[in-house]
Amino acid sequence: MKAVVIEQYGDENQLQMKEVPDPKPGPKQVVIKLKATSINPIDWKLREGHLKGMMDWEFPIIIGWDAAGVITEVGDEVTEWKIGDEVFARPDTTRFGTYAEYTAIDDHLLAPMPPGISFEEAASVPLAGLTAWQALFDHGQLKEGEKVLIHAGAGGVGTLAIQLAKHAGAHVITTASSKNAEFLKELGTDEVIDYKTTSFVDVLSDVDLVFDTMGGQIQADSFKVLKEGSGRLISILEQPDEKLAEQHRVVAKSIWLQPDGKQLQQFGKLMEERKVNAIVGTTLPFSEEGLREAHRLSATHHAKGKIVISFED
Repeated sequence: MKAVVIEQYGDENQLQMKEVPDPKPGPKQVVIKLKATSINPIDWKLREGHLKGMMDWEFPIIIGWDAAGVITEVGDEVTEWKIGDEVFARPDTTRFGTYAEYTAIDDHLLAPMPPGISFEEAASVPLAGLTAWQALFDHGQLKEGEKVLIHAGAGGVGTLAIQLAKHAGAHVITTASSKNAEFLKELGTDEVIDYKTTSFVDVLSDVDLVFDTMGGQIQADSFKVLKEGSGRLISILEQPDEKLAEQHRVVAKSIWLQPDGKQLQQFGKLMEERKVNAIVGTTLPFSEEGLREAHRLSATHHAKGKIVISFED
């Protein structure tokens, strides 16, 4: 099969199309023919070598951990899925990812394609959607009526987090540029703070939950707007400062996504009911240049919605 791989760490030119062996399913795995995948910051961070401390894999590495496609093979112990089923998934994080024509996925991580949803839309959701779900609810314990600040709301994770938080009945605040304000209000945002003209620290207080997708100084400043005694800060980047958490009497932690097929099935139901919509900002072809361009765009941190790779001609 064809796959876009890296054979050493470096810039986006390390992404190269190669012929590699077809995957074989384990007893509790299926092989799917990819129709679409999508780009996440973990992709280019790994390509640049920033994650080799935790993912010290042999080369070649096939990046990519979002999948939407059709099952072509099933393992001997798979009972819930059959050849021809259309599915989407966030596979386990291994060096055999989804920048490939076929990939093997554990059967418990699969979710059926929601009716009326395209492969491109479905592929945009698993990693970003589960990240938002777990940050807001599993770790952030967001409840109806609470105030949540979602940083970088126009991005891939942010657009889904806004919709999930609004569906849960929260008061949703986000930081973004003014050009995206109307778009974010259509998604359900109650307040959009233009980070180019206004410091969120100057206009917010008593926030119940901050969802940190930026890190650095933005993360440090976020402690200042949390509700003292009960506020929570959940980051998908570096571990928050414990001293700041103690000083402001809040809970603060960094999380790492756990692939979860059951949660993804729940997310699929919300998509089917149009309570949450996939936001595909850019679609590029499965090719060397398509993946390279996708990585360049993702690394700017200014992509709107998700960047999707389509395998369709």
